[in-house]
Amino acid sequence: MTIEAILADKGRDVATIGADERCSAVVAKLGEHRIGALPVVENGAVQGIISERDLIYCLRDHGADVLDWPVSKVMTAPAVTAETSTRVLAALAMMTKRRIRHLPVVTDGRLVGIVSIGDLVKYRMQRIEQEAEAMRTYIQSA
Repeated sequence: MTIEAILADKGRDVATIGADERCSAVVAKLGEHRIGALPVVENGAVQGIISERDLIYCLRDHGADVLDWPVSKVMTAPAVTAETSTRVLAALAMMTKRRIRHLPVVTDGRLVGIVSIGDLVKYRMQRIEQEAEAMRTYIQSA
């Protein structure tokens, strides 16, 4: 099972932000879309990612002036990304190891979607439940 299967179910719409936009715009977009991170995209290519954590830590260290800073000054770059062919368990392992919760998905260097750790866990749990049901059905029919 690959990231492609998750995107097929979830969709490929991704809220993004530009590197030159202000961090106040990040706050507005995160709240508007009720999400935890935005890929920073220029000409379709992922330049980095900015998350709630990035903003909170920066606000803690530098105060409210951060909201006027460009995203490029706060974002994490380069962003850790996956491809549509990445296996779900490999993506989960990468996210756990890197301690990240959002993974932009790219094809040929272009953003094509995003998955969160919640998306991956949900998909994995559904698959485990389907396999368990198939086993129960098999046992009952034997």
